[in-house]
Amino acid sequence: MGIQSIANTCSHLQNASRARLALTSIPLSKYNLNLSIALHRAGYLSSITRGGPSPPDPETAATQAPEPVTHANVATRRLWLGLKYWDGKPVMAKLKPISTPKRLVTIKLDGLQRIVRGLTAKELPGLTLGESLFLSTDIGVLEAREAVERNRGGLLLCKVS
Repeated sequence: MGIQSIANTCSHLQNASRARLALTSIPLSKYNLNLSIALHRAGYLSSITRGGPSPPDPETAATQAPEPVTHANVATRRLWLGLKYWDGKPVMAKLKPISTPKRLVTIKLDGLQRIVRGLTAKELPGLTLGESLFLSTDIGVLEAREAVERNRGGLLLCKVS
């Protein structure tokens, strides 16, 4: 379910931000959780909360411990994501998945350095101002600039602008 889950998450988050939702949920999976944490670190999400099928209470969401995942409730677990807006516009205007289940796109460090500098590499356009590229590395999901600092390449997941 890995890469297909990322593609579904990207389209869901783009649709939710266009609909001006403050809170949305996605299925809880390892891939969705890692991408959500990376989006939160980059400043695209305001909050991440693990929960059930109903949204968490806003007053107790930060202090409440998440319910443990068991075999009985694993199918109903969700990630509740708080979306950000600036001057009435969504912070995540476009989310575009790069790798698909039929076409996995990997990149080495030298190609990633070119993309971060704004140059084309491996048929991918370079990053412009306000864009972020997320990739899965051996140490987790990182933003492209962070991956260059740590000298890592990996599987390209999505581009956010």
